[in-house]
Order: sequence, then structure tokens, then C-alpha cells
Amino acid sequence: MTGGLTWRAAWSIARRDLSSRFRGLRLLLVCLFLGVGAIAAIGTLTGSIEGELEARGRAILGGDIEMRVWQRPPTEEERAAFAELGTVSYGTRMQAMASAGDLSAPIALKAVDEKWPMVGTLVLQDGREAGAPAPGTVWLAEGAAQRLGVSPGDAIAIGGAPLTVGGIVAEEPEMLSEGFSLGPVAIVREEMPGAAGLTSPGSMYRNKIRIVLDPGIDPDEAVERIEEAFPDSGFEFRTSDRAAPNTERFVGRMGDFLVLVGLAALFIAGIGIGGGVTSYLEARRASIATLKVLGATSTDIARIYLLQVGAAALVGSAAGLVAGVAITPLLAAAIGSLLPVEAGLAVDFGAMARAALYGLLIALVFSAPPLARARTFPAMALMRARVSRLRLDRRSWLLPVGLGIAAIVALALGTASNMQMTALFLAGAAGMLAFLALLGWAIRTAAARAPRPERPLLRAGLANLYRPGAQTGALVTALGFGLSAFVLLAAVQTALDANIRARVPQRAPDYFVLDVPREREADFRAAVGKTAPDADIRTVPALRGKILAYGPEGAMTRVADLEELPEGAWQLRGERGLTYADEVPEGNVVTEGEWWGADHDGEPLVSIDAELAEDVGLEVGDMLTIGLLGVERTARIASFRRIDWESMGFNNTLVFSPNAIEDAPHNLAATIDLAPGTEKGGLLRRLVRAFPSSSVIETGSLLEEARGILSQMSVAILSAASVAVLAGLAVLFGAIAAARASRLYDNVVLRVLGASRKQLLLLQLAEYGLLASVLAIVSLALGSAIAWAVVTQLFEFDWLPDWPTVFAVLVGGVVLVVGFALAGSLPLLRAKPARALREL
Repeated sequence: MTGGLTWRAAWSIARRDLSSRFRGLRLLLVCLFLGVGAIAAIGTLTGSIEGELEARGRAILGGDIEMRVWQRPPTEEERAAFAELGTVSYGTRMQAMASAGDLSAPIALKAVDEKWPMVGTLVLQDGREAGAPAPGTVWLAEGAAQRLGVSPGDAIAIGGAPLTVGGIVAEEPEMLSEGFSLGPVAIVREEMPGAAGLTSPGSMYRNKIRIVLDPGIDPDEAVERIEEAFPDSGFEFRTSDRAAPNTERFVGRMGDFLVLVGLAALFIAGIGIGGGVTSYLEARRASIATLKVLGATSTDIARIYLLQVGAAALVGSAAGLVAGVAITPLLAAAIGSLLPVEAGLAVDFGAMARAALYGLLIALVFSAPPLARARTFPAMALMRARVSRLRLDRRSWLLPVGLGIAAIVALALGTASNMQMTALFLAGAAGMLAFLALLGWAIRTAAARAPRPERPLLRAGLANLYRPGAQTGALVTALGFGLSAFVLLAAVQTALDANIRARVPQRAPDYFVLDVPREREADFRAAVGKTAPDADIRTVPALRGKILAYGPEGAMTRVADLEELPEGAWQLRGERGLTYADEVPEGNVVTEGEWWGADHDGEPLVSIDAELAEDVGLEVGDMLTIGLLGVERTARIASFRRIDWESMGFNNTLVFSPNAIEDAPHNLAATIDLAPGTEKGGLLRRLVRAFPSSSVIETGSLLEEARGILSQMSVAILSAASVAVLAGLAVLFGAIAAARASRLYDNVVLRVLGASRKQLLLLQLAEYGLLASVLAIVSLALGSAIAWAVVTQLFEFDWLPDWPTVFAVLVGGVVLVVGFALAGSLPLLRAKPARALREL
């Protein structure tokens, strides 16, 4: 063989030497399959959801613009301004009670006018496409119909007003934009709530106005015109390009998390790729030496084995793409009832291209060093590589590795919806790899300098950590990632479970009651007492308002002037529940300032959530302005409170002194806590009859639904994380297998020198036991830190891991690793020394 090989000739040699089953490169295939498959599935699913939200924005919203305002209808001046923009549809949303005979159910009452729906279609279970129901008729959700035991044609009552069930809702337009409700929907005509007395002054309801704009009017421009004309109206706006912000926020956050999981899987896979390629080339050392003896240049060697690795990388990536696309319909079917995504096969070519590019770049970065090692050494060095390890010239792989890393960073940041989070993740991944590499060097150095144990097996096990050709660095990296994955999984799971228990308490008031007329509080207590004399009843004033301005007197900041809300200050977004009280509310603790006394008649005061004060930089003595029923009211901040948001009670960001807001029209909200053994059905029927305009909500089903939602989130997170864990396990077992192959020579020599099989097995136990013990401590810290970031920073839950469970899982992981290492050593014990020496 003379001269350099062409790419075609190199491929001819590479193809003949490459096993049809990719023997020796299977770890590379598995790692790329998992990583690329995860990225492809994530990208395709999130792309499908975002595409549906964009394509169906007007149908989800019900128009080009939606405006919402609490507890008041639009004024004539506002209606005239809306009409100048296009076609307008008015409606009302509120909680109410529906009853049929002795049965009752809380519902989300949706009153619409004759123009509804302007965009989208309401489909009934009998196949009819319908608009607004006729007067005296209601379209009822299936859940409400089942609870009331009614079907089309039956009579029900809502707020005491008789209605006829005209049909059962199968598909409701605007469902995603409506937000959370405490019951299934019931759709009636616009005038029904007012006729039933459900919108009397002080009642909790929202008016919704939707506009289909005339041609040529931009939605953002229309919103600006309305805001300029009515700056203090209290309107909340949505446009068709942001029709379901809560859904978009959830999809975006979950998508960011899943992308990071996929990148983590690929980074972990990269370690396996590097180890797999190293082991593959070690096994091919005789072939490489032979080719060099026959005249092959270093470039020829690089081309031949780069083509082999490239072929395996393409096959693994292609299989991952197919698997990612194939699994997307299953994921879509699982969440199809919650998010707008079709359950059929979806292909996002952009997401697939990104996934394949990620996989190939990772393969390049991690396979370049072992390929450079095989390329740059002469034939004689390759022949004696078993006893004299090959040294690696870093200059030969710095360029491809550097270009590959730069391309990965550019691709990740260029396609990220949250660039800061992605940059932090990439920096963390690089830091973790560097730390584990440094740890591997430190363990080798420490083992070389440590005092020699008296017991021969321990001494030999310690020596194996720093002997020539030792796989300590690769094992430390793989074991560190693998054990960290065990800790991560256990910590995230137990923390989520603890949050479910803490945020959704096992015990809560039996009933919440909304819109209790405050002039009838005594009647309400009497009605409860007739059925449940030992019930604990708590009532609070209930109002709605929006924070308009805050800050030092004379230099207040208007919320409307903020380009972006302060981080964490969700209380500034839209209207919030307000109340007033003479005493500190139950479950609240004053952390700064003082509470006003009973019968305070001085300057209006307010106590605010301490977290909000910290987020926006408020001080005791500053001023706060709210919009209440279209009127601005200003109060001085008297104190900050720590609020137990996880309790199922009345918690308000803002609590005013009574003289600040008690003159505004409002009703009461109540909780009822029954004594054990009290029959609930009689109380519910009595309250529905006595207070038809009030909404009585039983908390049992609400708690069960909340636990179910959080449990589903927990399962989704853990399912996503399992991809990275699987990649970590593949790398871990691959590293152990690679180390086992490199130990064949050592074991054969020891067998020739008289070592027994038991002694060899104990030697393996000593080596892996020492490594696993050190790495268990490191993995506990690394896995816990990553889990903390996922739980507290990404999903904003509390850090509540069950440490005994985490420790137990870590110990189980160590036992699994050591057990697999010992099991993998069994073939070495059966190797015949004479035959093995001839093959070596």
C-alpha cells in the first residue's frame, strides 16, 4: 500500500472491517439512539403544540382581542369605543350552583350573547354545531350532566332560575383561554345571570368582551388605543397571538426542561461514545498496526475509522429519529385532553434536523480524541499498546473538539426559548465534566501516594487505580454520572411527592361558599347550624382589585408603565382577591411593621405579602394604589406578612383596614368545617335552596383533582428524566465493560502467577468498592444540587426531599454498580491463560 487513500478506497476498507451488527460500537449506537430520540420527541411534541396554539389562536381566544373586567359591565362610552374597532361579543363568567331535584353541582357559568361564538365552533354530543343557546336553555358539560343525573330535555335550576338542558357539550371553543374553574361549564344566554340575581352589586363575576377587528387594524394597536382612552378601567387584555398564556407558559417551561433533559442525555451519551470508540480502537490495534506496516498514512487511518464511527453514528441517530417521531403520538395522546395537540403522527423536520445535528456533533466531540490517538502513533507503539499506553497529542484533536463544542453551544443558544437557562445548563455540564475529570486525576494521584495496605488484595486493588492503562478516569466520569442520576431521580421524586402532600393538604374545610350576601350572614350561619350545629364557620369580605401603582409617596411606579414585571411579582398581573380585617388573618404572621387596631378610622392602611414587598422593593410606609370597580384607591403600607399559601384557607396578598374599602359593594366568602360524622348531603341541599345565588364548593373532589394534576406533573417530569438516567446507565455499564476488556491481560498474568479465581474476584471488589465509596459522596452532592435546581428554580416548588429514601437509592445504585462489575468479571475468570496469551 503506497500513497494516500481516497475517501472511496478508505470506505471500501472501512466497510469490510465493519461488522454488520456494529460489534464493538454498540455502546455508541445505544447512546446516540437515546439522546437523539429524546431530542427528536421533545422537539416534535413542543413544535406541534406551539404550532396548534399559533394556528388556532383566534379560535382559542374567540376573536382578535379579549378584554376582562371584574364586577362591572362596560360603560356606554367603552361600548362605543369597542364598536369602532370591529364586531363585538359580550359575555359574563362566574361560579354558580346548578341543581336538579335533590342533586346539585358547582359549575362555571358562561353567559354569551347572540353573536357567540364569533370564531370557532361549539359541538354538541349529538353532532350538532351550535351557537348561543336559546333563552331559557343551557348547554351543559358532560361532567355536570352526570353529577346532576340529567340529559337533553330535562329541567335544572341555576341560581334558582329554571332552565332546560338543550344539549351536552362535546367540544367547547375558547376552553384553553378560559382558565381554571371550580366546576364544569354551563353555557346560557347573556341576560340569564342578571335575571337570576347572580350579578347584583358585590357579586364575584367577570365581564368578557371579545372583538373581531375590522381589516387593517392590528391587535396590539387596538389594545393601545383602548388603554389610552381608558387608562384606569381595570381591563385585562389578551390578543390572538397570546390566546392561552398559561398554556403557553406551561408548554414553554416544560419544553425548556425537556430540552435540557435531552441535552443532558446527549452529554452523558458523549461519555459513552468516547469510551466506546476508545474500546473499539483498542480492539482494532492489530489491524491499525498492520495497515501502517503496509504503508497506510496517519490520514488514511483517520479516514478509515472516522468513516466507521460516522456510519455507526448515522445509524444510531437515524434510529433515534425514528423512535422519537414514533413515540410522539403516544405522548400527544396522553396530554391531548389538556393541550391542543393532535394524537396522530407528527413530523417536525426542523426538530429532527436539530436532534440529528446534536447527535453527530456530540459523536464528533467525544470520538475525536481516541481517533487522534490511533492516527498519530507508529505501528510499533500500537503493537505494544497493552503494556505501554499510547500518549495523546492534544494538538491533534483540539481543533475538531473545539469546533464541535462551539457548534453545540451555538445551536443550543440559537434555538433556546430561555437563553439564560440554557447557557447556565451548558456551563454546568462543562463544569461537571471538568470536575469529574479532575476528580479522576485526584483519585489516581491519591492512590499512588497512599500508604500501602498490609492485605495483598487491598494493596493490589489500590494499585489498579493508578497502574499503567488504568481506566480510572473513564470509570470516575461514568460512575459519577450514573450514581448522580440515581440521586437526582430519587430527590426529584420524593421532593415532588412531598410538595403534593404539603400543597394539597389531606384535611381542609369541607366547603367553600362564594357570594354570601353580607347582609344575610346571620341567616347563612343559622342555615348551616340547623343541619350541622357543631360546624366551624369562617367568613371574610371578598372583593377583587388590581394593583395600579406602588412606591414612596410622591414617586410611585405605575404598573402600566413597566416594560416587564419584576421577577416573581405575579401579584401585579391582573386582578387579585382583596379583603379587609380588624385582626391579622389566621395563618398569617406580621414580619415587619404594625397591625392597625380595631375600629381604625385614620389614614387608610394596607398589609401586603412580604414576598411581594421583597420582589418589588417596597418599604413599610410606602403607598399602594389599587383599581376597585373602576375607581382608584390609595393606602399606606402598614406592615408585611408571611402568608401560608399552602393552607386551604383564605389567603390574600392585600389586606386593608376596614375604612379603606368596606364601602365598596361586595359579598362574603365562607368556609365550613364539619364535625366528624356530619351528613353532608342535607347541608348542601339546604344551602342551595336558601342561597341560590351563592356557589357552594365541596373540597373533597377539588383536592382529589389537585392531587391528580400534581401527580401527573410528577410522572411527566420523572418520565422525561428517565431518558437521561437510561443514558447514564448505558454509559456506566459500557465503561465497566470497557474496563473489563482492558483487564484481560492483567488477569491472565495474575492467573499464571498463581492467583485463584476467588482472589481475582475479591480484587475487583476492592477496586470498584473503593471507587464507588468515594463517588457515592460526590454523586450525593452533585445529584442533590441538580435536583434542587430542577425542583426549586425550574418548577418553583419547595425543596422537600426524603433523605432516607435518597440515601437508600444511592446505596442501591452502589450495590448495582459493584454487582454488575463483578458479574462482568466472571468471563475473565473462565479465560484460559494459554489461549488468552496467544490472542494477546
